[in-house]
Amino acid sequence: MTANRWMGSLFGRRLVAGTMAAILCFLTGPALSAEGIDPDADDVLKSMSTYLANLSSFSMSTDIDNEILDLEGQKLQLSSTASVAIQHPGNLYIHRKGAYADVEIRFDGETLTVYSKSKGFYWQAKSPGNIDQAIRAMEIETGLDMPGADLLLENPYASLIEGATSGAYLGTAYVHGIECHYLSFRADKVDWQLWVQTGETPLPMKYVITTKWVTAAPQYSIRFRDWNTQPALPADQFMFTAPDGAQEIESLPGVNEIGEFVEGAQQ
Repeated sequence: MTANRWMGSLFGRRLVAGTMAAILCFLTGPALSAEGIDPDADDVLKSMSTYLANLSSFSMSTDIDNEILDLEGQKLQLSSTASVAIQHPGNLYIHRKGAYADVEIRFDGETLTVYSKSKGFYWQAKSPGNIDQAIRAMEIETGLDMPGADLLLENPYASLIEGATSGAYLGTAYVHGIECHYLSFRADKVDWQLWVQTGETPLPMKYVITTKWVTAAPQYSIRFRDWNTQPALPADQFMFTAPDGAQEIESLPGVNEIGEFVEGAQQ
């Protein structure tokens, strides 16, 4: 989920990209640097993206904090966790669990499955192709959050840099006790920050998106942990077998700002 796309609806559930954003996606690093992106920040972002893209598989866990405003204007922070496993080119597993959602997403290169463990239903669609196509289909179908989806794509750099108007390298800082390069970027509607581990394994450790022009400037933040760049993933990790009692539905209900399915499931 790019920082720009996170602004697609009130709390960033819909994938939206304008014509200029699409053009910026294909600009090279040097051209963007000339327009206000620090070459050091650009180099770290490219290094991280290349490293992730070249991994044949990886797994990690995330801690997610999503800020929303209630009807009285009070800012609330909703926390959740997610487990992610990737096997290129076409296998994806995500398990997102929070106070209002317990959802598994599986893609085995042919079938995309969303299973709501809390609601007891599942939805499937044929989506032959790669992980990029599965993620985009998922976002368009429901607007459901995909934790750090920028980093799961075939070309993380192009997705992350999309729409960026400036970027800065702010030195090093520590996340989970790990030294990280600290990057800060700006776009028209959002600002975003990224912390990338220093050294030979430039893994993302923290990612924060701030919605600038919404009251109270709510943030969406992800902390990454338990990285494994050589995981032993079981063959059935990405395939779905319906549990006893689970009902298949024809179309997914939408989700609200807290990640809860809100519309009646169509069977």
